[in-house]
Amino acid sequence: MKDTDMGSTPIKLGKGHFSDTRELARRIRLHALRMTSYGGSSHIGSIFSIVDIVAVLYGLVARVDPAVPQHPQRDRIVLSKGHAGAGIYAALAELGFFPLDWLSTHYQDGSKLSGHVSHKGVPGVEFSTGSLGHGLPVATGMAYAAKLRGENHRMFTIMSDGECDEGSNWEAILFAGHHGLSNLIAVIDYNKLQSLASVEETLRLEPLADKWRSFGWAVQEADGHDHATLEATLNAVPFESAKPSCVIAHTTKGKGVSFMENSVLWHYRTARGEEFETAQAELAADQNRGGYCHA
Repeated sequence: MKDTDMGSTPIKLGKGHFSDTRELARRIRLHALRMTSYGGSSHIGSIFSIVDIVAVLYGLVARVDPAVPQHPQRDRIVLSKGHAGAGIYAALAELGFFPLDWLSTHYQDGSKLSGHVSHKGVPGVEFSTGSLGHGLPVATGMAYAAKLRGENHRMFTIMSDGECDEGSNWEAILFAGHHGLSNLIAVIDYNKLQSLASVEETLRLEPLADKWRSFGWAVQEADGHDHATLEATLNAVPFESAKPSCVIAHTTKGKGVSFMENSVLWHYRTARGEEFETAQAELAADQNRGGYCHA
């Protein structure tokens, strides 16, 4: 699908907005750290685990245009794990959907940027989420509607692994496979930690890929922090004709800050004081070392 197919108003590829996705990811992490700390919200570990997925999706893959946020042929992106909304807000602000100074109001009285992601008055956000198990069913309905209307945009949804405990998701998975929604892509943030314990302890999901395949989906697994792998995988959808696609992205909760990584503590904890300063210094050091920047 080329830009010339997108209607009378041209729409841009994400690559035209921010091609250096490693630097974009570093900025998103810094913004999210500050947003959650200043506003007193939580879920920083959950935010950090999806940042690389978000950076690649918005920066290199999705057909979105900050100048025309409601373009009818845009790709739709729904964050089903709505508690990680600060990461989406930061990405949208960096790409120019709304001013960066909005981020400083996050989770505060009168702000448009609620703790769980909200679309009300926020350009680029497709759907408000919070209660887990809603994003994929809504995205499935949107994909089905687009198919019935003969529209050719894609519907991406980012899910948590713990969210796969929800029965509403499995109804949507069954529906999407039955209707062959090849325009639907589910990306699972498989960091293997839930709010209070590991996925394995809470409700075992394995064999996760086989379960999705048995419901009629095409499935690929990927390193959720490797930008080249994510770009290649997300640009390869649909993986099979007449099937929805599922990307199981293996991630690390709290990725990017050493003392947050693989720690369930950082699902609800807010970084302040020395913890905030240390985390901020680690993210700044990544830039200085070139860890997130192309040479």
